[in-house]
Amino acid sequence: HVQLVESGGGSVQAGGSLRLSCAASGRIHSDFVMGWFRQFPGKRREAVATIDSSGRTEYTDSAKGRFTISFDSAEKILYLEMNNLNGEDTALYRCGASWGITAMMALGRIAHDDFGYWGEGTQVTVS
Repeated sequence: HVQLVESGGGSVQAGGSLRLSCAASGRIHSDFVMGWFRQFPGKRREAVATIDSSGRTEYTDSAKGRFTISFDSAEKILYLEMNNLNGEDTALYRCGASWGITAMMALGRIAHDDFGYWGEGTQVTVS
């Protein structure tokens, strides 16, 4: 079983930056894949970025060039560095963990109910 706890959200002005963290505990598979998705009011979900155990990363078009995903394997912390934020980035950001698939495959699955493990999320509000 894997537990995921996000932090780092908050309120920021348009053009600002935030760094989100997701602390993982429990059994992390050697062929893990982790990532971020966001959830909007009304529960619509949208993938943001993923990273796999080989270090490959994938981003959705809305995140490319502005967000950077990384994973500290020693501390088991997943990060999402977000720059040049705008109002459309306002959402609940949640991290997810699974195994056995690539970062590219995970990008299409992370926001689905059967992905694996999810955290409860951290709110990001951009005004």
